[in-house]
Amino acid sequence: MGIDEDSLEYHRRPPPGKIRISTTKPTQTQRDISLAYSPGVAAPCREIDKNPDDAYLYTAKANLVGVVSNGTAVLGLGDIGAQASKPVMEGKGVLFKRFADIDVFDIELDLDDPDAIIETVAAMEPTFGGINLEDIKAPECFEIEERLRELMDVPVFHDDQHGTAIISGAALLNACEIAEKELDEIEVVFSGAGASAVACAEFYVSLGVERDNITMCDSSGIITESRAETEELNEYKKRFASDVPDGDLADAMEGTDVFVGLSVGGIVSQEMVRSMNDNPIVFAMANPDPEIGYEEAKAARDDTVIAATGRSDYPNQVNNVLGFPFIFRGALDVRAKEINEEMKVAAARALAELSKEDVPDAVVKAYGDEPLQFGPDYIIPKPLDPRVLFRVAPAVARAAVESGAARVELDEDEYVEELEARLGKSREMMRVVLNKAKSEPKRVALSNGENEKMIRAAYQMQDQDIAEPILIGDRRRVIQTAADLGLNFEPEIVDPGEGDYDRYADTLYTKRRRKGVTRGEASDLLKDSNYFGSVMVECGDADALLTGLSHHYPSALRPPLEVIGTADDADHAAGVYLLTFENRVVFVADATVNLNPDADALAEIAEHTAELARRFNVEPRVAMLSYSNFGSVENESTRASRDAARVLRERGVDFEVDGEMQADTALVDDILKGTYDFAELSQPANVLIFPNLESGNIGYKLLQRLGGAEAIGPMLVGMDKPVHVLQRGDEVKDIVNLAGVAVVDAQKNGN
Repeated sequence: MGIDEDSLEYHRRPPPGKIRISTTKPTQTQRDISLAYSPGVAAPCREIDKNPDDAYLYTAKANLVGVVSNGTAVLGLGDIGAQASKPVMEGKGVLFKRFADIDVFDIELDLDDPDAIIETVAAMEPTFGGINLEDIKAPECFEIEERLRELMDVPVFHDDQHGTAIISGAALLNACEIAEKELDEIEVVFSGAGASAVACAEFYVSLGVERDNITMCDSSGIITESRAETEELNEYKKRFASDVPDGDLADAMEGTDVFVGLSVGGIVSQEMVRSMNDNPIVFAMANPDPEIGYEEAKAARDDTVIAATGRSDYPNQVNNVLGFPFIFRGALDVRAKEINEEMKVAAARALAELSKEDVPDAVVKAYGDEPLQFGPDYIIPKPLDPRVLFRVAPAVARAAVESGAARVELDEDEYVEELEARLGKSREMMRVVLNKAKSEPKRVALSNGENEKMIRAAYQMQDQDIAEPILIGDRRRVIQTAADLGLNFEPEIVDPGEGDYDRYADTLYTKRRRKGVTRGEASDLLKDSNYFGSVMVECGDADALLTGLSHHYPSALRPPLEVIGTADDADHAAGVYLLTFENRVVFVADATVNLNPDADALAEIAEHTAELARRFNVEPRVAMLSYSNFGSVENESTRASRDAARVLRERGVDFEVDGEMQADTALVDDILKGTYDFAELSQPANVLIFPNLESGNIGYKLLQRLGGAEAIGPMLVGMDKPVHVLQRGDEVKDIVNLAGVAVVDAQKNGN
């Protein structure tokens, strides 16, 4: 099937379309319904009647945007009318929700008269926290936006104008930096004089480009002052009439620094690019076909051509999804009255700065595993980069407050945490631990320190003050890899091949001489960074260890078990996963270490897992799992889980625990309280102790893959000193997360 057939099938698959309404409050009981509607709904109505701003407290207005169009200028399709534009507007709603968790009603208006559109949209102000105008033709779109901004007390934003301006503006900032060009000195030529082109030109002026240095061309050629005097040009084109001789686009491009295309495909030749100044910047953004192809532009000359297009199959895609969801997110969260120039500039500068940071593995994978590093082929972030939300929305919110557009102010640190929570429970849970880690960073040794992921993780740990990383590996290779990655930091490096580590060899020999290890073999074992890191922590030269990135889990776990061992109050280490769902979190143990633990081992694992849960600010409720419920089946396996629960209660542990019980009994309130009202758990369990390694590993993977859970871990509990064993294939964020857990472990241990 071709793309058209695939798209038709995608859109007609039941239920038709791409969006729907869902409730956000319980609606299961008669009381729920009476609160949602009559008579309970009267109370918030009365409050809003007394204070209209309370609509932001009691209704969805604070997170609701109206996407409004009359379908007169749909990208690539032209004037197709309101009804035919509905799939596009629904799609816009999908992007708002996917990237910024903003709800949308799409509003298609069968109106051509600007006055009628203005009157209709203005009347909807009580409904929405903001209005996104979309696909309305020029020049009417200018008038509609300007008048609605005057009439309405919520943000009104025509994305076709300002979205491209903001994203390409961010690209321009970085392109000029790379090409060593000053904004107030560059000569810019535009191909196209519609809504996007005019908005881009005005925005570039806001960024620092001189208005007199901008030349704009339409289908008739250069927009000159002589044409403005003799032709019917709208007032928006006239703003960029140049005092130059009449001519065509080729004439306009000669001797310029920047080309901005918002017109039609294939109208720029390589010869025209060659006529530009040194290291030209070429933004050919016509869709679907650019004014000149990316590869053509790059090949036009021998110096550096910094090129961008609107296409996703080439570097530097100017994609509006980098802008509008996050701009509206910031504006909504401070209840802004408008989206002003200061807010737009803040968004562009935040995007430009983000482009200079190390790119997450998940983003690199999403774009074909090609390296993404600040330079001519990476001047703006990728649309799927989750960090855009945390950088652009706060920048916009801050600019709204500083410019007087905001109704409320936010604590920026708390706001970032709220934004992270919108992207998933796992981010919210990790933020708890990372904040604790930042309060007192500890020294974390990183085995496999020459590995690119380890180096990038070390950079993030240091940059975010999560830990003091120590990379174990060949010094020259570590330094070279960091330089190749463009990471400007000076990590602590310990090179086992450089120094005299007799003390480490003696320590390892003392630990293992009764296990058949000679003094010479101990020295040889230190060449393995897993052993070296373990001894380093044992000797107190590091507070914690992360290992295993390049090894199978059992082989990576062996050195720290042999050197560091378990804690004084523990006979067993265990692997714990934190699984996060939309509205709950569950700790799962043991999923990685103990094959067939007995009752005492299960009880010990439960205690250490409960302790770990509290580090995430979760009050543990422990269920000892089985295929039996409270003695319904009697055998060695079920007795182990039952006895473990009994042992824990006899010890007087300070958390709720019960078992043996089936998984649904542990997790479903109606079963736990309805069928087994004698159970010791006051609410469904959030710590699940599996009876053996096989069931634990199978269980967590089923929950992750079929239940849609996000997994953090495995986190190693029961060790004498903080050690966590990574899994092969872990991403940089996984390493940083486990480093945060290790630091909190070290803080607790007083290291």
